[in-house]
Formats: sequence, structure tokens, C-alpha cells
Amino acid sequence: MESKVRAMQQRPAFEAIEPDFGNSFKYNRFDKNICNNNGSWHYHPELELVYVNGGSGKRQIGSHVSYYTDGDLILIGSNLPHCGFTDKLTGNKSETVIQMKMDFLGNDFFNIPEMRKIQKLFEIAKSGIAFYGKTKKKVGEKMEVLEYQSDFHRLLAILNILNELGNSAEFKVLNAEGFSMETEVKDNDRINVVFNHVKTNFKEDISLDEIADLVNMTVPSFCRYFKKITNKTFTQFVNEYRLVHASKLLAEQPMSITEVCYESGFNNFSHFNKSFKAFTGQNPSQYRNQLKAVLQ
Repeated sequence: MESKVRAMQQRPAFEAIEPDFGNSFKYNRFDKNICNNNGSWHYHPELELVYVNGGSGKRQIGSHVSYYTDGDLILIGSNLPHCGFTDKLTGNKSETVIQMKMDFLGNDFFNIPEMRKIQKLFEIAKSGIAFYGKTKKKVGEKMEVLEYQSDFHRLLAILNILNELGNSAEFKVLNAEGFSMETEVKDNDRINVVFNHVKTNFKEDISLDEIADLVNMTVPSFCRYFKKITNKTFTQFVNEYRLVHASKLLAEQPMSITEVCYESGFNNFSHFNKSFKAFTGQNPSQYRNQLKAVLQ
């Protein structure tokens, strides 16, 4: 019964987005005075372009979880579950968010030949895209300038940004191994309950019985369902979540590696070391030292 109550508390996963008055899209700018408080996993039909100016934190998109440094530029496809990327500990200067429906300029606008690369960009965005290098810096600056533009010039600038992203080779597909979200709302709600439960309880042991019961499924059915959608086992997903949290602690906190291990939900130091190296290609101390060198 208690697990059902928790599931109900985590249920509001769908985010309804209203375009700004007189606009076909929504634009938001957050900073130290205005925080983006949407920290739980959620989804919406709109594509979302996010620029985080500076700082470091977690990327949580679909079944992909990773740690970013020196800001981020991300394009998230329609109905792809994701978490907020910043909080009071992220250390970023600002966060700029643009949200728009696939047909925000009409049903056929992106079908014309000149929009072919943007159309392809939207297709790739179904798996989530992170941009880096000059693209991240240049497009990020263009997104921040939108705040001072008129509605018409803001729309033209967004088209220019999408075109620039469509022509860029400086990107990484985040859910490259596959993420298949069903279009039915009940499936979106179910996977978001699972993701939010992991986000809240990853430091504790999460049994398959517990998580299957949370979404009213048998253990075998849940395992098949989760693997079909995320292309990962549930255990693999939870371990990756713990390892990314460990990466964050190694980068941000003056904790011993043993403390990081247990604070990330691992109860075996040898297993933690082995898993961390398999996940990042480095052992925890090497990772911390390299990150210090990069940040300096």
C-alpha cells in the first residue's frame, strides 16, 4: 500500500506547456534570482532546447544519465522523459529554455526542401542530443540574446538556431543504444513513475518486486517492458544512475572515495571501483584528478 501511495505522489509527470501570449513557442530564462524548479522526471509533446551557461550537473534524458561540465546545450525530442538540469548547486550563470511543438510553424512548414536538415534534426532529437565545442558556445549566445528581441526577430532567430544545429557535426546522441517511448499516456506515466522512484531512492536497495508493484506489473512483465523501452535492464539503469551521482560527488565534494562509494548507493567498495572504471574508463581517483585539471 505504501508503494502505491508513493507512486501516486510521483504521478504528475506530464507537463502542460502554454506558448507565451502572442507566440507559437515558449521562451524562459532562469538565473540565480529565478530558479527552474522542475527537478522531477517529466515529459511533454514539445521539443525542448536548453542552454546551461557554465556550471556542472546531471544530464537525465530518457534512459541516459551522465555528468556535464562547463555548461550544456541539449535538444530533447517530443515526449522524451527528462529531468531538470540545474539547481542551486549546479553553479551555472543562467539557463535558457525554448519549447515548441513539432508543427509550431504549421503542419507542412518543415516539409519544404530548405527545412530538410532541421527535419532530420527533429528526428534525431527523439533520442536526445547534446552539442559541444563552438556550436554550444555560439548557439548558447544566440539563445541568450533572444531575451532582448522582438517577437518576430525572436522567431527568425530560433529558425536560424535550428538551422545551425542541423548543420553542426559537434553533437552526441544521448540514447544512442535506443529508447522507444510508447505514445500512450499510460506508458509515459508508468516510465516516469519508475524514473522518479529511482531518482528519489537510488541510495537504497530497490528490488524488482518493489518497482514492479509500484507500476502494477509482475516482475517478468516489468523486466520485459523496461528493456523494450530503454534497451537496458532495470539493474543496469539504477547502477548507471548511481555511477553518475558518484561522478558528481567526485567533482564537487571533498569526500573520500570510500565515502563517495557508499553515498552513491553502493555497498561494496571493490564492486564500485570496478563498475566506475567500466563506466568511465578511469578509476575514481583518476577521474577526479583529470576533472580538476580540466576545470583549472
